[in-house]
Amino acid sequence: MSTPLLEVRNVSKRFVKRLDLAGKIAARLGSDIADETVHAVDGFSLSVTKGEVVGLVGESGCGKSTLGRVVAGIHPATEGQIFFEGEDVATMSAASRREATLAIQMIFQDPFASLNPRMLVENIIGEAPRYHGMTTSAGMSDYVDEVMTKVGLDPSLKKRYPHQFSGGQRQRIGIARALAVKPKFLVCDEAIAALDVSIQAQVINLFMDLREEFDLTYLFISHDLSVVEHIADRVVIMYLGRIVENAATEEIFARPNHPYTQALLAEAPRLDQRKRDFAPIKGEIPSPLHPPGGCHFHPRCPHAMPRCAVDIPRFSTVGAGHESACHLNEPA
Repeated sequence: MSTPLLEVRNVSKRFVKRLDLAGKIAARLGSDIADETVHAVDGFSLSVTKGEVVGLVGESGCGKSTLGRVVAGIHPATEGQIFFEGEDVATMSAASRREATLAIQMIFQDPFASLNPRMLVENIIGEAPRYHGMTTSAGMSDYVDEVMTKVGLDPSLKKRYPHQFSGGQRQRIGIARALAVKPKFLVCDEAIAALDVSIQAQVINLFMDLREEFDLTYLFISHDLSVVEHIADRVVIMYLGRIVENAATEEIFARPNHPYTQALLAEAPRLDQRKRDFAPIKGEIPSPLHPPGGCHFHPRCPHAMPRCAVDIPRFSTVGAGHESACHLNEPA
């Protein structure tokens, strides 16, 4: 088998909120107050091959965005390893790590918050490629024109500020900024969630066109199953920091195995099921401060057994390229 373009191996990310001075004094006086640890990502493993579009799906708060930031190098992993083109990013030489950092770019959910409001669009797009020697100061203007044209923006608008653009145009600016450093891998974090439905379709089509033109690979993070079904080759279902199911898009929509995946698909609105009763997943996603033991989904699962509260389920193969982490697939 060929080497994956990106491999995430047993990665965990925890955020620790340390006690302030008052908290430390209270703890010394006998209070049970302690540091708070958020378990955002818990032992996550994933391989992405070159040219693939992997959809990462889950409820808000399950750790999708945190994982995306870890992959993009914005957050360091607390545990685990990230390999890019077969090489461990943590042990790369400085030059190789710089290349890997440029090769993995992220497109954020809110294009207004992720763009510097005091910078002209020309500088937002052109600053990084100029700094990294992909263009010169004299050639930056033409370089920016070319990138803006690729994402469907009028280059004559490059002297404007982000607030002078619509939401869809701002997202295209964010895409152009990522493309300007010639990446191989894009992490798209809810990249169309903040846009109107009519604009969402345009941006999705843009992503697909750019994939073909530049041979890009995507990790497409979303909570919208209809979008993922349209754009992704493979779907990974995430719950409270862990993968619970992984399969080709058609397979996972036709034959969902994990109870959480089944519940997500049952909640998705469909034109052929207009008169069905809506039955949301019971309860709320547990706090990542105190995740439940065993299978994280067991407090909300209609099929929960005593072992679900104790043992972490292993992945079982339930079809061709279809894996699911559920005790229902294991021998009793």
